[in-house]
Amino acid sequence: MADAPVLVLAATGGQGRAVTDALLGRQARIRVLVRDPARGAARELAERGAEVMAGSLSDQRSLATAMRGVSGVFAFTTPFEAGVEAEVEQGRAILSAATQERVPHLVFSSVAGADQDSGVPHFESKARIEAELVSGDVPYTILGPTYFFDNALGGQERILQGFLDLPLPSDRPLQQLARADLGAFAADVLLDPAPYLGQRIELASDAPTPAQMAASLSTALGREVRHAPVPLAAVGSPDMHAMWSFLNGPGYRVDVPALHEAHPEIRWTRFADWARRTWAGVR
Repeated sequence: MADAPVLVLAATGGQGRAVTDALLGRQARIRVLVRDPARGAARELAERGAEVMAGSLSDQRSLATAMRGVSGVFAFTTPFEAGVEAEVEQGRAILSAATQERVPHLVFSSVAGADQDSGVPHFESKARIEAELVSGDVPYTILGPTYFFDNALGGQERILQGFLDLPLPSDRPLQQLARADLGAFAADVLLDPAPYLGQRIELASDAPTPAQMAASLSTALGREVRHAPVPLAAVGSPDMHAMWSFLNGPGYRVDVPALHEAHPEIRWTRFADWARRTWAGVR
């Protein structure tokens, strides 16, 4: 299936877009599944050479149609629109469609720590999907991203006011990942699956402390940014409270030096470099 396309699900979202960009950068033939092909982001992908198809992560029929004749699939599920049970149903729809179409390789983006009995609802939902994937017949690779650098963008206004709000001690390292690094790694796995089949690989680009993150943001912005520790009790979402409790406790367990040494082909991004590129010029 050398000429078969690679399918990227949810291709206009953060993870899907990173994988799509990496594949297009390697001149791979790709197909993308989006909700609305008429939207600007989908039209842009079509202009760059992607085959765009309409569908939903919850609709097995559209998933199967998109998976027909592909060499591999990058799959992603989300609990943040309709909850964790809806996410598990997305995973089941994806796995059913992949089984029906005899997809030769499914790359599932889960989360680091999903195998640790973390008690975090959106980790546990992904663990359930992983278990069904592993027990099924579809050849797979599971990727486990850590906390994304881009999550800091959610607090952009506060950062511009000089505060980085995180529910962690200032000296507690937080393993994190650049979306571009996820995209590059996933592209490698999709285009050369043999070394990765049946593996579960957790990914982290860097592990700065909140104090180091604030210092990097200060340098990028040219103004002081300080870490403002947020009490766990102030985290209102039960899911997010559970996640930050986990990150304050056992946390992610990626062997970052070993990962980077094993995959020198990835240009692993330091948080300081991401901050400089992302925030430079923002005033």
